[in-house]
Amino acid sequence: MKFSFGLLVAMSAFSLSGGLTAAYANADDDAWIAKCISDNKDEEGATPAITKAYCTCMDNKMSSNETRSITQWEKSHPAEKKACEKEAGWN
Repeated sequence: MKFSFGLLVAMSAFSLSGGLTAAYANADDDAWIAKCISDNKDEEGATPAITKAYCTCMDNKMSSNETRSITQWEKSHPAEKKACEKEAGWN
């Protein structure tokens, strides 16, 4: 019984810590995406839906350890930028 209880506690702690990490990452991603949307709002063809799709695509391509904004990162990643423009319908 002690083994089962210990395993349950360990699994719960692991699940909770993963949940907190995921919540933190999502909040961080949301902030980067919002900044990207703001940075691109005046671009030609930048409807809200297209801009959000583009910024979300770019954010998904970036490492979770990246410290640059999406707008900064896209300048050094032209292939990813082009792929996300296409995916978002921005051409």
